[in-house]
Amino acid sequence: MGVTLRHTAAPVLPARIGTTLGLGVGTLASLAPGLLPRTPSAQAVLTGLLAVGALGIAGIVRFVLRRRGFDINQRHSSVRLPLMVAMSVLVVGAAANAGHWQNRLRAAMGTPQIGADYWMRCALGAALIVCLFAGTTRSIGWALRRLGRVRGVSLIVVTAALLSLVGAPAVVGWRESAYADADADVDPHLLQPVSYTTSGSTQSTVSWSSLGAEGRKFVSGGPTRAARVYVGMASAPDLNSRVALAIRELARSGGFDRSNLVVAVPTGSGWIDANAVAGLDQRFEGDVALVGLQYSYLPSWATFVFGRDDAITAARTLFTAVENHLRSLSHKPKLYLYGQSLGALGGTGVFADDAEQDSRTCAVLWAGPPANDVHHGGATVLANSSDPVIHWSPAQLWRAPDLTGVRVDAPVPRWLPVLSFLQTTADLLAALSAPPGHGHRYGADQGTAMGTC
Repeated sequence: MGVTLRHTAAPVLPARIGTTLGLGVGTLASLAPGLLPRTPSAQAVLTGLLAVGALGIAGIVRFVLRRRGFDINQRHSSVRLPLMVAMSVLVVGAAANAGHWQNRLRAAMGTPQIGADYWMRCALGAALIVCLFAGTTRSIGWALRRLGRVRGVSLIVVTAALLSLVGAPAVVGWRESAYADADADVDPHLLQPVSYTTSGSTQSTVSWSSLGAEGRKFVSGGPTRAARVYVGMASAPDLNSRVALAIRELARSGGFDRSNLVVAVPTGSGWIDANAVAGLDQRFEGDVALVGLQYSYLPSWATFVFGRDDAITAARTLFTAVENHLRSLSHKPKLYLYGQSLGALGGTGVFADDAEQDSRTCAVLWAGPPANDVHHGGATVLANSSDPVIHWSPAQLWRAPDLTGVRVDAPVPRWLPVLSFLQTTADLLAALSAPPGHGHRYGADQGTAMGTC
């Protein structure tokens, strides 16, 4: 009598509840409406990172519940398949809505609509990020099991301590040094100015090499009639000596003899927008002097996080010195203040309030101010509704941004707690990649829109 052996295949179970929720919630969050058109790679990175974060939270919750003797996947196994189906439907619907929103933004900004392969490329990129995360966590889990819990946790704590105490400062110092070296490199395509009214010329007390990368661009930019004075970080050893040098350079170049004088507060790296220079030259018909002072080697985002007080201190010190010097002159040019982005933040920090700002200046102009947080008063504020810089602040997590006076240049998404903050943070990376007149890109109206006394 023969015996027949039958092999029954193990049933294929749907994904665990935590995995389904983590992937679904993270993906849905990444598909919420943003401010700017997004490339497939940018959307893939955002979706992948948010899905990874949500999976991490789900894993922690599952670990805590298991420690308390509650296994949600065993207790509610019948929910796994319906939940996965429901989440899949939600994600497909959210992707369709996100595609419609992307095309609305692109139509408003005059850029091509998304292609048929857009979501396929997004999905593949996001899946790769999630798989890398899953592989990394499994490797860490395997290592912890081999080492034992106590030794594994101790190793993690020691590694984290070393990274925070030694690694992070070393990386920051290395990056600052790298930015300083890049700032010192002279672009051979830039021509040293010859006019005595411009810093960096042979008649100038500020050497061409000390101006820094952005300072050299500022003084050698297109044909303008304005006197242009700039002092770089390497032009003098400290802030007070750099400010004193700027005053001497204004006097040497004839800047105080002009009818109008604009203190231009740069961004973190020392950049002053050439569009603003051209606009101010046009606004005052060339009868203007522009003065800028570099206060950092770091890009604006790094200065905003680690050294925004440097921007305020530098702007206040320079503006006060110019103001004091004007009191000694019989001919006093009208005094203006301009700043874009971090420059607007530094410039508005010169004054205690709107009234002081209006009393100490002829007029001021702020372009793309962070969080739209500047003294408005009589100021001209240029802010695109699609500019993530004017939306972003930690407070966006729990309240809608203040969009007072903002120019609506594209559809504005409805504010959602947490989600809007995440979307705006992602859009910051592409703020300068938007078409002209959108995002964080402002034109010559940064100068031509400057007010009057």
